[in-house]
Amino acid sequence: MKKILITGINGFLGKHLLDNLLDNINFSDIDQIVGIDNFISSKREEKYIDNSKYYFIESDLIRFDFNELDKFDTVIHLASLASPVYYKKYPLETIDIGTTVTRKLLERCKEWNAKFIFFSSSEIYGNPPSKNIPTSEDFKGYVSCQGPRSCYDESKRLGETLCYVYNKKYNINTKIIRPFNIYGPGMSINSDYRMIPNIIKAALRKQPVNIYGTGKQTRTFCYFTDAIDGILKVITNGDFGETYNIGNDKPEISMIDLVKLFGKTINSEISYKLIPYPEYYPDDEPIRRLASIKKARENLNFHPKVNLEAGLTKTWTWALKN
Repeated sequence: MKKILITGINGFLGKHLLDNLLDNINFSDIDQIVGIDNFISSKREEKYIDNSKYYFIESDLIRFDFNELDKFDTVIHLASLASPVYYKKYPLETIDIGTTVTRKLLERCKEWNAKFIFFSSSEIYGNPPSKNIPTSEDFKGYVSCQGPRSCYDESKRLGETLCYVYNKKYNINTKIIRPFNIYGPGMSINSDYRMIPNIIKAALRKQPVNIYGTGKQTRTFCYFTDAIDGILKVITNGDFGETYNIGNDKPEISMIDLVKLFGKTINSEISYKLIPYPEYYPDDEPIRRLASIKKARENLNFHPKVNLEAGLTKTWTWALKN
């Protein structure tokens, strides 16, 4: 990986991935990383502005002319409007990032003979039946093509199809990562409306946490250091044309219990309110989301180490300082 192009570089995962690629001794032979972002759901970072290995381009990927770029040997397509608030607000842009931009990048990879890593989503599984939970990579999904989440879910699914086609037809080295609820320091309480940032915001302001729906919907959460470890293992050692779940397989926890655990973690009781889904937040979320990481565990030696309580403690400590 001498020259790497990363889209969505200023997002939560993008920033942590960049940190690891630039600061990790295992990647000291990288010549250049070029990042692209337009800050729709992220903020500007100046951390590496003077780093000779890093070059940043501020641009809208949908309108960006990729023909202007020099040759890269690795392309990591991270750009995405992953928060339900954003993809409900920008549905067409969400579709274009997952499909049109993905195909443009794959075309460049074909010309460059470059490796292509596509960040998909656990959302592509939709609402699996109980027999498919934990959900493995071979589950085909139970997703609606018409609904408030479909612009995100279906664009990720079609993005995966494009990877499959370019891998089979043109022998492009594609790898697909399906992240499951990754959290940790760096999540913005002002621009990220997912559950853990919402809990932190409420705790900082000493307000009740709004939980949408019944509060009984369950998730597993993966601390960012574990996720980045898994992501790097896919990039460096994952098989051509393969797909990997990256997340944690325990504990499965309801949103109500997550709020209670967070209160226990910070030694302060946090109240919550069950409210209907607001207009800006899609209401057809999966009831359960639990990753099977057997494939990454057995093939890539991926083993999450940070338990949920420890991860929440680290995230809260960071939030108090930042």
